[in-house]
Amino acid sequence: MAPAPGTDLGYTPPDGGWGWIVVLGAFISMGFSYAFSKAITVFYKEIQEFFGASYSEIAWISSLLLAVMYAGGPVSSILVNRYGSRPVVIFGGLLSGVGMILATFSTSLIQMYICVGVIAGFGFSMNLQPSVIVIGKYFLKKRPIANGLAMAGSPVILSTLAPLNQFLFDEYGWRGSFLILGATLLNCCVAGALFRPIGPKTLKSKKDKDKPIQDKDPEKENVSLEEPPREQKLAEKESCLTRFNKVLDLTLFKHRGFLIYLIGNVLMFLAFYAPIVFLAPYGKHLGVDEYSAAFLLSILAIVDMIARPATGMIANTKWIRPRVQYFFSFAITFNGFCHLMCPFATGYVGLVVYSVFFGLAFGMVCALLFETLMDLVGAKRFSSAVGLVTIVECVPLLLGPPIGGAIVDTFGDYKYMFFECGAIMVFAGLFLFVGNFYNYRMLRKEEAKSENLEQKDIEMKDGASLKNKDYDQVSSDEKAKNGNDLPPAKCEDVNGSGH
Repeated sequence: MAPAPGTDLGYTPPDGGWGWIVVLGAFISMGFSYAFSKAITVFYKEIQEFFGASYSEIAWISSLLLAVMYAGGPVSSILVNRYGSRPVVIFGGLLSGVGMILATFSTSLIQMYICVGVIAGFGFSMNLQPSVIVIGKYFLKKRPIANGLAMAGSPVILSTLAPLNQFLFDEYGWRGSFLILGATLLNCCVAGALFRPIGPKTLKSKKDKDKPIQDKDPEKENVSLEEPPREQKLAEKESCLTRFNKVLDLTLFKHRGFLIYLIGNVLMFLAFYAPIVFLAPYGKHLGVDEYSAAFLLSILAIVDMIARPATGMIANTKWIRPRVQYFFSFAITFNGFCHLMCPFATGYVGLVVYSVFFGLAFGMVCALLFETLMDLVGAKRFSSAVGLVTIVECVPLLLGPPIGGAIVDTFGDYKYMFFECGAIMVFAGLFLFVGNFYNYRMLRKEEAKSENLEQKDIEMKDGASLKNKDYDQVSSDEKAKNGNDLPPAKCEDVNGSGH
């Protein structure tokens, strides 16, 4: 069983108030960050025909976008630690919008990779990490619910963008659609403005604040006018690695639970996004019309929309929260079984059923993705943990969709791609289940060992104090027998001396 949730932030999160406005901002910024890479798949078939590209080549657009979005995690975490969530999200919204607008002028796939994949993807990384981090600063007891509501932004926006993108394509083509979408992404700047800073309150006396430094007592204020403070001297002596470790905690790689989480997620992300990237093209491959194929993403998003907050509420219950890591493992395994069943859907009705179950499983995984990480490392180290996780996960995210596309190109059929993704997801879920079981077992043993050592220390201290007490009692008895405990005046009467 996991340890009870706590806070190491130096203050008690309000668990409400302005925090719900922050959740709304995170709903928007995280929604666009996660949904956009899925929603633009509606354009892939037409872009593929326009540039004469293969399935694998066109899949690199989403792969680069997702990989850069996750690879930018450490940079985003460092910027958040330095400047706070608000300016970082505003900058990210501006950057992602500019990237999409520049993509309208692309004349080759390379330019598309740079504009959509690199520029817009890096902007999304500036939106994603601060939104996750700021929720952990505003919520503790209600954090799973808050995370679930914020993560619901992805399916809500996806359910809107998927049919909207098809409409925009019919009206303005993919270039005009990208221009409109770029302007829409600027709403992330508004979302970032809602992230009011929060932290431990430091109260300073106005009288001391207005007092000139030369009038302050150096001994009381610990200020010297001739030489820099001691802290500044120590900071100058710190190595580059020590300074870097302050903004991005590399000691997390010694954390057993973090390593288990990281390995399981690397396996999972090899197959996590490829089914979404190829869902609409798969529908068109089976002869489904364009709007119906795009509507499959909307169905997935609508179910996902319900699943995320529902999963957050379930995870917040007293039965599930101590075992949230097992719940996360189940969600990943369930996701894999959905992909294994997808090739048996040979018509539109079967694809709708698959989209419903896929949306449920996908929503469960996304709602628990960051909650389980914070449960392992704590709120104080969460910012660094997110940065380290995302930069490692960018590799499987980069390779996953192109590998799926290469499988489709090789066999000329989508079912083998779904089989591959399903098998990897099931294996990742089982690995996390076994790994978490081992981690919890070791934690219990370490806790019991620590309690035994504390008990032995207490017993040794009690034994030592008892021996001292007995020794004092024996000494006082001996003194009484020898008359050594008599007052000095009486001693003088006995032997005529004060000695």
